[in-house]
Amino acid sequence: MLPATIFAALGALGRLLLSAASALVCFLSLRRAPTYRLWLAAVGVTEWGHGLAPLALAALLRPYRRAIGFPAWTLGAAAGVVGALPLLRALPLARRLPDELVAAFGPVQPRTRPGAPPRPAPLVSLDLLRGVASPTVRCDRLAYRCAAGQELRLDLYRPLPACPSNGPAGKGVGGDEAGLPVVVVVHGGGWESGDAGQLPEVNRYLAARGYAVAAICYRLAPQHPFPAALEDVLAAVAHLKAHAMELGLDGGRIVLYGRSAGGHLALLAAYTARDPAIRGVVALYPPIDLRWGYANPAARRVIDSCAVLERFLGGTPETASAAYDAASPLTFVGPESPPTLLVHGGQDVMASPLHSRWLAQRLAAHDRPHLLLELPWATHGFEANLSGPGGQLLLYALERFLSAVV
Repeated sequence: MLPATIFAALGALGRLLLSAASALVCFLSLRRAPTYRLWLAAVGVTEWGHGLAPLALAALLRPYRRAIGFPAWTLGAAAGVVGALPLLRALPLARRLPDELVAAFGPVQPRTRPGAPPRPAPLVSLDLLRGVASPTVRCDRLAYRCAAGQELRLDLYRPLPACPSNGPAGKGVGGDEAGLPVVVVVHGGGWESGDAGQLPEVNRYLAARGYAVAAICYRLAPQHPFPAALEDVLAAVAHLKAHAMELGLDGGRIVLYGRSAGGHLALLAAYTARDPAIRGVVALYPPIDLRWGYANPAARRVIDSCAVLERFLGGTPETASAAYDAASPLTFVGPESPPTLLVHGGQDVMASPLHSRWLAQRLAAHDRPHLLLELPWATHGFEANLSGPGGQLLLYALERFLSAVV
């Protein structure tokens, strides 16, 4: 049997290693991740850090005075504080957000259905631990286009009881006599990966609250370079409008919603279509100024963003100049641009928050309703955890934006 002193030393060493590992991970919330794998870790730290903080603080339960115990205590304390920082930084933003939304889009009453109330506040403490729940919804897979020999599909989420079996054709649920308002979701993936099944939690959340959510697939680069993906987004909108009555939708109330490359496509489609049925657009951490993005690329160990742009646009800004101009949402902002909600993380390693700031400035110059919700601690893909600080703020803003525009 090992002497008690050896057990104590091993325990102290274990606490030191645990504290050191926790500190290294938690400190990713203070700087942009330098590699792809560390970016993935940063998503976890920034949106689950409030759960990691107690683990880091485990070293404080028994503060040893020995040399090996004091570093463990110090690292555990530091990691615990840093792990909680995203939540602490979210608190003042949560206090301001309701007034900012009213100032941007006016006062609204968010949609609600039995068992699916809207967010009561921008941050709900209990939801950080128990998660954000929604009732079961219906999801149907439909084909909306055949392009270049490829059948493109969408996943249509609707509340239960589902339309159109809920009643006469054209009637929605929850008092929507003309049908359900529609949110078209455009996935991310650098224009060359991803599909309609990406991060479906927000689709279910919105459908449970009385929206039809159409998460679409689109043709991917480099096999199908720009403007193929944009054409597919517009074709999906046209399909949903043409089949609105049989699907129980309101084809005159559509909002585009996209993340990353999908946010770029959603903005571009909303600003170029000039379709009064498109009532608004939501973009999460979108690349906007593609010329600037090429000249100021992301860290190559995270993503080779120049190569991604070349594959999507068919060349460099010198060899494919027209494509870079035609693919920039900034080019098409004008006095008729629909209301816009932008959400971007201040620590984004793939699409700088400068993109969204510049778009917000352009929208302000044209006096168009908009709001940029910038999350100082967050990185690309923050809404992977809807119950985290960033996810909760997104849902609160999204519900009120949708109610305001549809």
